[in-house]
Amino acid sequence: MTARAIMVAAPRSGGGKTTVTLALLAALKRRGLRVGAAKTGPDYIDPAFHAAITGRPGLNLDSWCMPPALLGATMLAARQDVDVVIVESAMGLFDGLVEPAGARGSPADIAAGFGIPVVLVLDVSGQGQSVGPIAKGFATWQPDVHVAGVVLNRVASARHARLTEGAITAAGLPVFGTLMRQAGTPLPERHLGLVQAREHGGLADWLEKLADKAEQELDLDALLAVAAGLPDLASVVDQNAVAFVPPPGQRIAVADDDAFSFLYGHLSLFWRQAGAELRPFSPLADEAPDPSCDVCWLPGGYPELHAGRLAQSQNFHAGLRSFAQKHPVHGECGGFMVLGCSLEDADGTVHAMTGLLGHQTSFAKRKLHLGYREATVVADCAVGKAGTRLRGHEFHYASVLDAGDDLPLADLRAGDGTSLGACGGRRGLVSGSFFHVLARFNTEA
Repeated sequence: MTARAIMVAAPRSGGGKTTVTLALLAALKRRGLRVGAAKTGPDYIDPAFHAAITGRPGLNLDSWCMPPALLGATMLAARQDVDVVIVESAMGLFDGLVEPAGARGSPADIAAGFGIPVVLVLDVSGQGQSVGPIAKGFATWQPDVHVAGVVLNRVASARHARLTEGAITAAGLPVFGTLMRQAGTPLPERHLGLVQAREHGGLADWLEKLADKAEQELDLDALLAVAAGLPDLASVVDQNAVAFVPPPGQRIAVADDDAFSFLYGHLSLFWRQAGAELRPFSPLADEAPDPSCDVCWLPGGYPELHAGRLAQSQNFHAGLRSFAQKHPVHGECGGFMVLGCSLEDADGTVHAMTGLLGHQTSFAKRKLHLGYREATVVADCAVGKAGTRLRGHEFHYASVLDAGDDLPLADLRAGDGTSLGACGGRRGLVSGSFFHVLARFNTEA
């Protein structure tokens, strides 16, 4: 059976996309269907919830960061051995950079590029018939994006349901479900989004309740009926040209715990497919990287919430310093913070970090850094040779109190091409920055 796909999108963030996506995945899995999932745009947290249901790697699809070959390869991975793929949109359906057309990083790029029908989730709280023009506008805004219908979310009463359903019908669109507003505790959030799936002791019960709600309030048969077959991707996928970051080593020690969990699923998947072995270790458990590995990768995450424990993990500190004398070590965002001399937590307490780089960071003096980034590596390191262009993003609240005197890692530009100057640091075999990499854009130095 050829895998089919639908996209769950909305006019804005916070409208209920994640809830509807997880409800669909849980309910369809309960029916015995093999479900897969992907998230548009840069995001670690929602794909981890997808993975908790599907049992498959959490994957991302991004039209600005990822060239067509990598997009195709990632979609192939998402649809392999599944019956239906649910693609969750980031932000609003048409949100992204201003240009280039078709590669703005918008969810609409993914829907149009793969021919995926869109189910529009509308938060109708505080609205009545006005939801009709909103739905019609979204359905007609971009001709190559097919809005197949609407799910109404946070509906207050039976009367409210009649008003809003009637407005959607008048707009010429079907209603695939009406999710009633309910009391209860939603999934908790923190500064980078939802609290991670791995930290929820009651996640399984919550997902079962979501599946119940989907069966009661969504038309699952109608939603399955509008899911469309995915195109033949062989023409766009050339395994020799897939622009993922190559494995930085044959055996990769990867920090993996509640403080270090932001490793993109397509990176780890394609690293393994290329023959690399990933060996996890937990700095929070005071574990050091396996000294037999060729390289150590410290992903992003929430070290600012665990700074005290990390400071006390002396076996981790000593082991990482010893490892770095012979092998490359790279840190992204949270990993970069831990490579520095110190980290100030939200209460203003300063904790000593590994000191492999010279910078000092603070979570007490917060400022949001968010956006697409293109980095050009200035010297050979774990993420590529000098001259390699990488695309990814920044998303953090930490500030640099003291940049130290390390050499820069890369020259950085925003998604619109604006120069942001040098970023990160490198010293010996150690490198890092706040930049999260998704793909590379050239293969030669």
